[in-house]
Amino acid sequence: EIPFSTVAEADLGRGYASINRTDARRVVSVTADVDRSVITAEEVLSDLSRGYLNDLLKDHPRVALSLEGEQRQSGEYLVSLVFPFLIALFVIYALLAIPLHSYTQPLMIMSVIPFAYVGAIWGHQIMKQFDLVAGIAMMSILGMIAAAGVVVNSSLILTYTVNRLVSEGEALDDAVVNAAVTRCRPIILTSLTTFVGLMPLMFNTSVQAQFLVPMAVSLAFGVTFATVITLLVVPAIYRVFEDIGGLITGLRSPAVATESTL
Repeated sequence: EIPFSTVAEADLGRGYASINRTDARRVVSVTADVDRSVITAEEVLSDLSRGYLNDLLKDHPRVALSLEGEQRQSGEYLVSLVFPFLIALFVIYALLAIPLHSYTQPLMIMSVIPFAYVGAIWGHQIMKQFDLVAGIAMMSILGMIAAAGVVVNSSLILTYTVNRLVSEGEALDDAVVNAAVTRCRPIILTSLTTFVGLMPLMFNTSVQAQFLVPMAVSLAFGVTFATVITLLVVPAIYRVFEDIGGLITGLRSPAVATESTL
């Protein structure tokens, strides 16, 4: 027998209560709760990935990192929304194409959808200055998807008015201008009533409402910004589409004339 001190040194400290392994690899789980009134989980992970975690993975190449729990479920949930969202866009296109009897006008009407996303992002930046939201969260994405189905209403009204004026014999340029002028008030009022209706939820500071505030911000600001863009962009796109259609018709006419001559 020999003294233990001659072969090793012992330090008193806290030991592991248990050692977890997955696929024979040692696993350490790190969990935390996020105060959504200050910051979102996505922002925390983004900051860690650019800083501490990036340095940790470089210094220890054998260490692997994976998101589990709620974050993994959120990521999988967002990925699962892609296909239903594409289906929703196709259904919107079909519902617009059938009554309009056109393949191009639904695309023109739906061209304002990306501007709703821009408005939603700007809305989060504005509300973040007042500490009402921490950033873009999962519910913000759901609000953007909902806004896609709302913002097409203003474009549809404007396009329908232009079509009606043209069918009554009005020149296209005059019809585009008159439609934007005559439908400006109802389109803006519709957007403002939507925004005002969502204000109580956007400015609600209770803990119970914090989960829904990002969705309300996306919907309110997305619809409002897209409405303003609708009055400017849709008439211009309508005129561009008509010019392209006239150009295509002009290219086809000589070919038809040549065939008839032959």
